[in-house]
Amino acid sequence: MDWGAIFTNAIESGLGIDGVYFALAAIGLNIHFGYAGLLNFGQSAFVAMGAYGLATSVSTWGLPFWVGILIGLGGSVVLAILLGIPTLRLRADYLAIVTIAAAEIIRLMLRSVSLKDTFGGTDGLQQYSGAFFEANPYPDDRQYGVGGVEFSSRDTWVMTVGWSLVALFCVLVWVLMNSPWGRVLKAIREDEDAVRSLGKNVYAYKMQALVLGGVIGATGGFVVALGQGSVTADSFGSETTFFLYTALILGGAARVFGPVVGAILFWSLLSLTDNVLRQAIANGHISDSIMTGTQVGQVRFMLVGLGLVLMLAFRPQGIFGDKKELALDAR
Repeated sequence: MDWGAIFTNAIESGLGIDGVYFALAAIGLNIHFGYAGLLNFGQSAFVAMGAYGLATSVSTWGLPFWVGILIGLGGSVVLAILLGIPTLRLRADYLAIVTIAAAEIIRLMLRSVSLKDTFGGTDGLQQYSGAFFEANPYPDDRQYGVGGVEFSSRDTWVMTVGWSLVALFCVLVWVLMNSPWGRVLKAIREDEDAVRSLGKNVYAYKMQALVLGGVIGATGGFVVALGQGSVTADSFGSETTFFLYTALILGGAARVFGPVVGAILFWSLLSLTDNVLRQAIANGHISDSIMTGTQVGQVRFMLVGLGLVLMLAFRPQGIFGDKKELALDAR
């Protein structure tokens, strides 16, 4: 087995476009769940807002690239407000129900036949990233990387912008959560009745957190849309949100770098298990009677899921987290 190639592919997956996209979306989810205690099970909807806001604006409506960025961000703000108005005054589980339903409604709407002229149906949308790659400073005739970990010119440009956004939002989260606003937000997570008794507008703080986390999630949609060169509605299903929770819990909720480390490890582990299983089958270490190459995709998720279950059993706070941060006030 070629362990060098296995580990190289794992590092490329963790640091590549998927890792960047998950890191951004998980940072937004961390504001919702980790800091504010909001059970948002529809983060994939905010990611889709960013991706389709950009793609639809440029590909369908012929608008400039930066207008598409603003439309994607504006769409995430509107979505957060629409989800928050009927739910944030109620118990936490109502937000969970509404967000998971809303994410699925948005996915079905984006892939619907009646709106195919606008959103591309099941085929999705392409040809919206030209202006972004025209600004690419990296020449196309070479690979970029170190130690055998290499990326194309296009991927390197997307990653440069993406990891810069990750660094920017990490600094922003650190500043906000160490400010009076962030301390109130964390107090709401612990006991919102106590915060309300001190005269704070709990509803307003929750809405602000929902909007901020949604906007950061939308930037993850921009990254995945630019990195893949196309967007399809089925890429933003409910499983995406569950994977984001996996990354967040793995790194540690309510920690600035928790979602970033979790996203990198999540994609690295998926790639590692996939390549190990495929090479083991190819070299005869695993018999076809036990597992075939077509079953690797499902088995790798089972193995990563088993690892997550063990982590929740023995270290539920994740790598950097604190058990106290998981004590949410779900009233």
